[in-house]
Amino acid sequence: MSRVLVTGGAGFFGGILKRHLLRQRYDVTSIDRVPDPSWHPRLTKITGDLRDPWLLNSAFRRGPYDAVFHCAAMLAHGMGLDEDDLWESNVNATRMLAEACKAWGVPKLVFTSTNCLWASNPGHAIREDESPAPAEIYGRSKLEAEYLLCGYTKHFDVVILRCPTIIDRGRLGLLAILFEFIQDGKTVWVVGNGGNRYQFIYAEDLVLACMLALRPGVSDIFHVGSENVKTLREVYQAVIQAAASTSRVRSLPQKPTLAAMRLAHHLGISPLGPYHYRMIAEDFLFDTTKIRARLGWRPTLTNEEMLVQAYRYYESRREEISARTNVSAHSKAAPMGVIRLLKWVS
Repeated sequence: MSRVLVTGGAGFFGGILKRHLLRQRYDVTSIDRVPDPSWHPRLTKITGDLRDPWLLNSAFRRGPYDAVFHCAAMLAHGMGLDEDDLWESNVNATRMLAEACKAWGVPKLVFTSTNCLWASNPGHAIREDESPAPAEIYGRSKLEAEYLLCGYTKHFDVVILRCPTIIDRGRLGLLAILFEFIQDGKTVWVVGNGGNRYQFIYAEDLVLACMLALRPGVSDIFHVGSENVKTLREVYQAVIQAAASTSRVRSLPQKPTLAAMRLAHHLGISPLGPYHYRMIAEDFLFDTTKIRARLGWRPTLTNEEMLVQAYRYYESRREEISARTNVSAHSKAAPMGVIRLLKWVS
């Protein structure tokens, strides 16, 4: 393969994937709603919305493409969410992209999906053949996009990679709130005893899954995620220790804290949404047996190792990060909202 299209190429993961593809000597066309400051002789950058038919047609005229990596998505984080816009961005834009792939004869589409397809702990590592049950708009939109893409498998190969939270240097968003607490020596709070295990995925490991998905004839759904997952309390403590911070991990009572999180969300004063207050004290793991067996994929970093890397990035650039504008949601710090009060009393 030599020419690919990456949607969301100026975003956190899309940017990491884009840079890997360029290093591997692919010609890359990147589409994103935010400007892409990167430059490379084999990179074509398009700034605009996937829902714009003229823009989409213009992008595909730059092909032919051997594969499309669909990484673009609107998140449900933050305050003032427009749910109609999110649905159109995540579902309608995916439909338009799939139609373009069909019309222009693209043989492969790789879609990054999410663990937000579930919003409860089933008591075991989730397999690909288990029925999703999203509880909020983002998860429902990604599930609808999956269903939509599965309808195009007679026209081109579709590989869906369901991934938990993607971590690497440069991952900010809600993590920047945690990192600020740690750098300032504030209490790091867990809901309940912090004994729950929540799986992450290292961005470079997800890149490897994307590259393995390019194998001819591969068209399927795969779960990816880290292994040897420790409790959140242990993971946070590892970051605190690496940062030489005076922070301590302490517990908040589960029932009243979850009730307060729900109220704050409904009042529009918290960056945390329904998925977060449902899963913040729960276990959640993907079973990665299938991709290991089929594609030979293996994760390389544990949760604590990747989170320490992300913290180091934040620590060295905190002032510059606070001034960022017009970048993707994961490439800037999420607004704290009411969480600022928790920091003041920590």
